[in-house]
Amino acid sequence: MRPVSVAITGGIGAGKSETLKAFARHGAATISSDEIVHRLLREDDEVKQAIVDRLGRIVLRKGEIDRSRVANIVFRDREKLAWLEALLHPRVSAVYLQWREEQDAPVTATEVPLLFEAGTASNFDAVVVVTAPDDARRERSEVATTDREARLIPDEEKVRQADFAYVNDGSLDELDSFVAGVVEQLSRRAT
Repeated sequence: MRPVSVAITGGIGAGKSETLKAFARHGAATISSDEIVHRLLREDDEVKQAIVDRLGRIVLRKGEIDRSRVANIVFRDREKLAWLEALLHPRVSAVYLQWREEQDAPVTATEVPLLFEAGTASNFDAVVVVTAPDDARRERSEVATTDREARLIPDEEKVRQADFAYVNDGSLDELDSFVAGVVEQLSRRAT
């Protein structure tokens, strides 16, 4: 039987990565869509060539795709960003679905920052949205949230579409407790 699959989403600095770690501590098989993207940029020659062809050799550092150089280009040009997302999202979904089929844990959890924006929520049995106050998110994030989040679905809308929502403004123990409850509920679905 296939594991119950849960997507973790939310804004920049909300705590998606910590939530994913908590799922792992509670027995879920975990993977991050960012991890999949990094792997594609390192290992998929077709992806690498397409990015160089579209964005130029400036995105290379020592023969490899430099994610920060790509980000500097695409986050300033909506057309190039849309192109990159159209290139990567289907591949990320395919890698994720293959990975999920190989898992034997009762629950799989995947961090998917652009879940609703990419239209991939249907790949999952449940969605967890993690939110946090703006000041906390700015403290946690190394990237500017305003520029990158202007194009994203607002947290309130994500929460409306979610099966579980958590305001991450407390301790890691509180986050861990929330995740333990979600894993317990989802594990019951798996049996």
